[in-house]
Amino acid sequence: MANAPGRILLVDDEPSLLKMMQMYLRRMGHEVTVASTTEQAWAQIQAASDGFSGVVLDATMDGMSMDELARRILSADPQVFVIAASGYPMDMSSLESSAPGRVLFLHKPFAPETLAGTIRRMLAAQEEKL
Repeated sequence: MANAPGRILLVDDEPSLLKMMQMYLRRMGHEVTVASTTEQAWAQIQAASDGFSGVVLDATMDGMSMDELARRILSADPQVFVIAASGYPMDMSSLESSAPGRVLFLHKPFAPETLAGTIRRMLAAQEEKL
């Protein structure tokens, strides 16, 4: 069942990119929630009674730092994965070491298929751990 859809939170402050990713992932069968600020993202995480399978997080947004938000998300749910996305190179080693196998970096721009494939792999890895 590695191709099962997941519950994904998309976090990005670029409305057109957020809408495009949301539409694409919904077409792929995922349940998608969006947030355009880091504060909205954290509120969504706290309010989600069933949690999220994963979070796709724009790494360069105003507000809470990506590192802080990712750490909060990862500690709030021991199953959730975080995909950080940025057009700039980022050192993810600290986050990766604190949550092995649950953190990944995607360099922007990326094709929607790349995001979908990455989410599919992360969901399959989650499923193997259950």
